[in-house]
Amino acid sequence: MENRSETALVALRRILRATEINARKLAREAGLTPSQLVILQLLDRMGEATPGAVAREASITQATVTALMDKLESQGFILRRKDDTDRRRVLVAVTEKGRVALAGAPNVLQERFQARFAALAPWEQSMIISAFERVAALLDVENIEVPPILDVGTLDEPVKGGQ
Repeated sequence: MENRSETALVALRRILRATEINARKLAREAGLTPSQLVILQLLDRMGEATPGAVAREASITQATVTALMDKLESQGFILRRKDDTDRRRVLVAVTEKGRVALAGAPNVLQERFQARFAALAPWEQSMIISAFERVAALLDVENIEVPPILDVGTLDEPVKGGQ
């Protein structure tokens, strides 16, 4: 009989590898990291928004959102401007170039997972969540705070070898 811990580790490694491959494909085809794509999608859906509102919506710290937005702005995908009524507030919006990048972005692994996960019965969703939480506990990583984004490395850095 095959070693079950090795079987579990292979499955975990497949997930990690698929995440890495997806991130490289996204970087190559759209010039974005998965985290940047999520921020662009949120901004596109929200319209003009403050970085704080985007951070809350994405479940990411405002510092991370600011770093992601710095990269997106340098690429011309977003535009920041001062609010007309309160000059202390900064508003962010997707540019035409950002919309083109969104349209050309491949269907990311995260979207595929979310669609297929949503189609599962509630009891099966609960089982999967419990299993993932248990794996996190087995690895002593259950207290690491991360946003719900499938990405590799830090959220504000491009994937090596992607571009």
